[in-house]
Formats: sequence, C-alpha cells, structure tokens
Amino acid sequence: MRGGGVRGAAALAGVLLLAGCAAPARPLYQWEDFPRRQYEVLQHAGADPNAQIQAMQVQAEKARAAGAALPPGFRAHLGMLQLSVGAAGQARASWLAEKAAFPESAPYMDRLLERLDGRPAAPAGGPA
Repeated sequence: MRGGGVRGAAALAGVLLLAGCAAPARPLYQWEDFPRRQYEVLQHAGADPNAQIQAMQVQAEKARAAGAALPPGFRAHLGMLQLSVGAAGQARASWLAEKAAFPESAPYMDRLLERLDGRPAAPAGGPA
C-alpha cells in the first residue's frame, strides 16, 4: 500500500510538471492598445482621427497576418472614426464587418447604418 502511494505521488508530480511546461493559452482577441485609443477619443483627448484610423488599420493588418481576431467593437469604433473624417463608405464597410463578426451587434450596427442612410432609426426597444 505504501509503495502505491509513492508511485501515485510521483505520477501526480510528473503530471503537474508537464502541465507547467504547457504553452500559455493564446488570447481570444488581439487587443493591443485599442482600449486606450477608444478611451482617448471618448474623452476628446485623442490624436487626430486620421492618425487613429491609420493606427487601427495597422493593428488590423497585424491581426490578419497573425491569424488573430479583432476584439468586439473594434470595427464599430473604426467606422465612427471614418465617419468623423467624412469617409461614409468606409464607415459603412466597417459597420457591416462588425455586424458579420459579432451578430449580437446587429441592432446597434443597423441603427448606425439607418442614420447613415438618412432613414429614421427605429425606436429603442422596437425592431431594428
């Protein structure tokens, strides 16, 4: 009985050692400095919108190259920045991409697209 306990402890130690050597889990999204950038815009303390758009496009390219996913809200925020500099077509594309990547964002993206098209948005709580 005593020998079995020692072997069991040795096996457990081996499993724990191997688990400690496992590669860390890869993050679900490639956030980089997106939260900081978004905060700066919302506080009106951020950089020029064109510079922010460029930085976000660089982040999107890096994510694509790494096979990583962009975080929720990334494309929506990019669309807002694009609209702020008069690039309505690019904003539309970004919002449609956000809607495709995160279907739960559809009601909000639909409202933004309706406003972009000059259509009145559906009342809150109603069909979007």
